[in-house]
Amino acid sequence: MRLAAIDIGSNAARLLISEVIINNTSEPVFNKLNLVRVPLRLGFDVFEYEEISRDKTGMLLETMKAYKHLINAYGVKHVKACATSAMRDAQNARDIIREVKMETGITIEIINGETEAGIIYENHIAEHLSKEDSYLYIDVGGGSTELTFYANDQLIFKESFNIGTIRLLKSMVSEAQWDSMKAFIKTNTKNFPEITAIGSGGNINKIFSLSKKKEGRPLSLESLREYYKELSSFTVGERMKMYKLREDRADVIVPALLIYINAMKWADAKEICVPRIGLADGLIQHLYMEISGAM
Repeated sequence: MRLAAIDIGSNAARLLISEVIINNTSEPVFNKLNLVRVPLRLGFDVFEYEEISRDKTGMLLETMKAYKHLINAYGVKHVKACATSAMRDAQNARDIIREVKMETGITIEIINGETEAGIIYENHIAEHLSKEDSYLYIDVGGGSTELTFYANDQLIFKESFNIGTIRLLKSMVSEAQWDSMKAFIKTNTKNFPEITAIGSGGNINKIFSLSKKKEGRPLSLESLREYYKELSSFTVGERMKMYKLREDRADVIVPALLIYINAMKWADAKEICVPRIGLADGLIQHLYMEISGAM
């Protein structure tokens, strides 16, 4: 069985195509066949002008057409497409969704922050780690940060904050918003066993790649602080050249690190695991449960 998930974020749109191998004696195995990312950067329009421009609408439409061709080429029968922070805030989002549906047949669902956090949790990474620790999922996007907390073998909370990399680049995050996130994390994670962070999103994946750590080994909070200090000392152009980063990664990686560092500091988490998962992976899991009748 082949499934496809489309994640339309504030910085990029991603298509993940996975094959599900079903074994009667164990849990299904999800093998990634293809992952495509297009840096649409919808948030740069929406967070300033409250709508998506015609140019970016055209880019999104062409991207969705290309994704539809790939979905057909892989013989995928089941697709789930979701849009997050930028489309949540765009006044013309509904018109764009209708246009995409008409041109491609793909239905885009705009999900709220709490749903987004829940879908990321569908990867169930924490459930396969030590039961003695607590785990804070931190998913940093262009428009928002989703937090999910797992402890004592159960989901404790899932919450979303409008603090994202593009909003930070455009100076659209207030001290009050930072204070709200800080108070929430501190209040809702205190008195739990030792907390380990689980990071998702393209920026933490890139930091993990730069670290040359072996798969499965965590990054320390101190190492994130060192990367933040190092990368902050260079311009976007210098980061692109020195670290071989695309421009759409080089500009957002520093504000992303700031969000991860703050969330970990406020939760008193000393390490972060980077399993290289994101919303698209959770959508695949969610879609599989939907079509298998498990939900």
